[in-house]
Amino acid sequence: MLEELRNAVISGADKKAEEFVRQALAEGKEPIFLMNEGLIPAMEEVGERFNHKEYFVPEVLLSARAMKAGLALLRPLLTEQKFQPVGLVVLGTVQGDLHDIGKNIVGMVLEGAGFQVQDLGADVPPDKFVNAVKESGAQILGMSALLTTTRTVMATVVKKLKEQGIRPGVRIMVGGAAVSDDYARKIEADAFAKDALEAVAKARELTVRR
Repeated sequence: MLEELRNAVISGADKKAEEFVRQALAEGKEPIFLMNEGLIPAMEEVGERFNHKEYFVPEVLLSARAMKAGLALLRPLLTEQKFQPVGLVVLGTVQGDLHDIGKNIVGMVLEGAGFQVQDLGADVPPDKFVNAVKESGAQILGMSALLTTTRTVMATVVKKLKEQGIRPGVRIMVGGAAVSDDYARKIEADAFAKDALEAVAKARELTVRR
């Protein structure tokens, strides 16, 4: 059953992934087992294929949707069992930028890797990022920008986090076509991720370093 579930996610078959999760639960499999041995390894495999250019954005998006279909069944059960996620990530595309496909993929892959994700959507103003971090106690803030004219919003968010005294408690990861490793350092972010696979690796590293 686990192999079928993993294959369904890897191939992007959301209905099959949902069906296999239902069957496994009916057979008495633990939700955390299905998460750790089924969904997470499947998304890790998808990430590896993406990294080796065997998969591209459409395939990753389909796999992420299949993973979410299975996760939707597991999440309430994991909550009941007080499952502790790897960490909490607040995620959003900055103000003035409506591009969200890449950000959505990052969010879904992070969820597939065991993170809890609070997705603020696109066109997010600085204060909304700051308030979300403050209210949620998130370990990581992820910001995306595809337009060079909007990436300065990231610097504004970092400044506001400092002004409110909460910058030391959160790690900041940035990404998107308008951003680079150099720009991340310039605005004093903690990490830059060029794609969803790297975002997961960096998020894990940042959570450990916290």
